[in-house]
Amino acid sequence: MAVIEDVRPLGTELDRSYEVFVRGRLKFRVKQIVYVAFSLDERVMGFAYPKEERAALVASDPETFHLPSESDMRFNWVHADLAALDRGEARELVVDAWRMVVPKKLSLAYDLAHPDGPG
Repeated sequence: MAVIEDVRPLGTELDRSYEVFVRGRLKFRVKQIVYVAFSLDERVMGFAYPKEERAALVASDPETFHLPSESDMRFNWVHADLAALDRGEARELVVDAWRMVVPKKLSLAYDLAHPDGPG
């Protein structure tokens, strides 16, 4: 069972990433692009995810993953029940979302520095 504190350090540890609070909600950004956001109650984690793959992700585990609201379907975005994820899986989703918004050289540098993944 993952909790917000399992992934929160990544919001400032990943290159070019920083955390902000918008209307009381914690979000991780690179420049102005939000790549992870948490619900007010911190139970749901929204994260960047390729549009063409999200239906398969949701279908693979509908108890854990959910499509965003209709108005957010135009974005590369998926929701996850944070408690249904384990710590490593939650951290991996955050890092993968970050990869979508940073230059490839930063992603490659991260891989070299963390050969075993985000842990």
